[in-house]
Amino acid sequence: MAKKERKTSNEIVREYIIPLREKSRSVPRYKKTPKAIKTIKEFIARHMKVENRDLNKVKIDKDLNQYVWAKGIRKHPHKIKVKVTREGENIRVELVDYPNNLKFKKLREEKRGKEALESVDKKKTMMQKVKENMQNKGKDEDKDNDGLKDKEEAIEKEKTSAEATQEFEKTESKKMKHQTEKPKKSGKPIRVALQK
Repeated sequence: MAKKERKTSNEIVREYIIPLREKSRSVPRYKKTPKAIKTIKEFIARHMKVENRDLNKVKIDKDLNQYVWAKGIRKHPHKIKVKVTREGENIRVELVDYPNNLKFKKLREEKRGKEALESVDKKKTMMQKVKENMQNKGKDEDKDNDGLKDKEEAIEKEKTSAEATQEFEKTESKKMKHQTEKPKKSGKPIRVALQK
C-alpha cells in the first residue's frame, strides 16, 4: 500500500494501492466485481477516516468503475492504484494508471465536453443578439442610412405588397372567367341518391 500525501488549502490528495483479491475470495463468482467495488469504498472510508464509515460519502469515478467492471462480473483486477481527493466531507476516488483504451475514451469524452460547452456559448451569444435586435426594434432608428426610418419603410413595404397581391388576384380571376366551360347536356337523366 503506497501512500503519497499532498495537502493544499482545504484539500487532501492521497494515492493508495488497494488489494481486492482477499475480500472477494469468499464471495460466489457472480458477486465478485460488486464486492470489489464495495471493498474499494470500505478501504477508502477506513483510511480517509470517514465519519461512521459512511460509504455514501465515497464517490467512485466513472473511469475507475469501468476499469473494475471491464472483464465482467466474475473477474476483476486483483489490486488497483487509485488517487483519493478529499474536499471537506466529499471524497472522490479516481484511477491513477489508465489503460490505453480508457485513456482514449477519456480524451474523447473531454473533447466532446469542450465542444458542447462551445456550442452552448454560441447559442448564448446568438440569443443575446436576438434580444438586442428585439430591444432595438422598438426604437426609431435608421439602420441602413437611406434617409427613411425603419418603421416608415416597413409600412411602405406592406402597402406595396398589398397592391401587388390585389393586381395578381384580378388577373387570375379574369383568366378563370375565360377558361371555364359550360358542361354539355346529355339526354340521360342524372340520378341522385337521397340520404335518409
